[in-house]
Order: sequence, then C-alpha cells, then structure tokens
Amino acid sequence: MNWEQVKGNWHQVKGRVKEKWGELTDDEVEQIEGRREWLAGKIQERYGITLEEAEKQVDDWLEKMD
Repeated sequence: MNWEQVKGNWHQVKGRVKEKWGELTDDEVEQIEGRREWLAGKIQERYGITLEEAEKQVDDWLEKMD
C-alpha cells in the first residue's frame, strides 16, 4: 500500500494506526487525517523518539500494510 492509498482510506486505516501506536489519542488520530508528516510528528511527541525514527516506523508499518 502506498501513502496515497492510506490517505484516501484514512477512516478505514486509522484503526490500524491505533493498533500500532496505541499511545496516540483518538482525537490525534482524527486530526492527522492521513497526513504522513503529522503522523510522524505525533509519534515523535508521544514516544519521545527522533523524527527520523518516527518516519522509519511509519515506513516500516506502511510496508507491512501490503
């Protein structure tokens, strides 16, 4: 799955986001609305990791979505 597919199907995908990153609140997941940079930023904030690590987690998760 590519990011455009995630973005276009955000309402279906957001449950999987919550499964992977359970520290994110429902409101945060709603606000992300499929924006990759917002997702990485929220992961960075919630988990206290670097933006680069958060982006890598998003990339790894996206690969497993196929």
